[in-house]
Amino acid sequence: MMTNSRTIEARELAQQALLCNDVATKCEMARHLTDDVPVNLSVALDEPDPLPAAPGRPNKPVLVAPSELKHRSVSTEHGRAVLLHALAHIEFNAINLALDIVWRFADMPEPFYRDWLKVAREEAYHFGLLQTRLESLGHEYGDFPAHNGLWEMATKTSSDLLARLALVPRTLEARGLDASPAIRSKLAQAGDHDSAATLDIILRDEIGHVAIGNYWYRFVCEQRGLDPVETYDSLAMTYNAPRLRGPFNLQARRQAGFDDIELARLQDRV
Repeated sequence: MMTNSRTIEARELAQQALLCNDVATKCEMARHLTDDVPVNLSVALDEPDPLPAAPGRPNKPVLVAPSELKHRSVSTEHGRAVLLHALAHIEFNAINLALDIVWRFADMPEPFYRDWLKVAREEAYHFGLLQTRLESLGHEYGDFPAHNGLWEMATKTSSDLLARLALVPRTLEARGLDASPAIRSKLAQAGDHDSAATLDIILRDEIGHVAIGNYWYRFVCEQRGLDPVETYDSLAMTYNAPRLRGPFNLQARRQAGFDDIELARLQDRV
């Protein structure tokens, strides 16, 4: 007797990975979302009943307000562990953000989904690199508290793809381009050259991720007949995006697709 069956496509798999609570399993699922997994744009995804306000995640780290997180000197091993844990948490959130944009927003061209699946794979790779560095210091992900700022913005922009693109990859994740050189320098000065080299890899890939955000932001602006620069300012105000402060990594931002007008406005806001 024949049974109806079909291959589970990439957007469904991304949704399943998003809801997974186990870190190692989530990363493995993300890594397997390769270009040979079909993207079936005709499949309509139903929201889980109900879709959780936050993605699947382990019980630890404990999430606290950013003001409750203590800064430690990276001159100590403990301080470096706290810093690397914070970076790992950013990458864990970034995996979920990439998975979420794949399943949540329909009616985009297939390359859109391919781009964000690539981002999910690379974020999982980054998380693994940072987890290895944490383990070398006798710690693992979950050992220290963390905050949930990245996902809070994802929740705010869950109903509008343009806002998501403007305020997550082009704002919050672009801040990582600015912060990376100073963090790398501190780690290198503390003698942790392996962690500094890990940040080099992450910065290289994150430039590409922000570039993907820039490309699709402009694509959607063009679809809607909107000016990208003016629209960004409007969205930042509407969604109360964090005020960006320098110094800015202008070279990395240019590589990621920000143009001279955008960079000039960015510096004018400081």
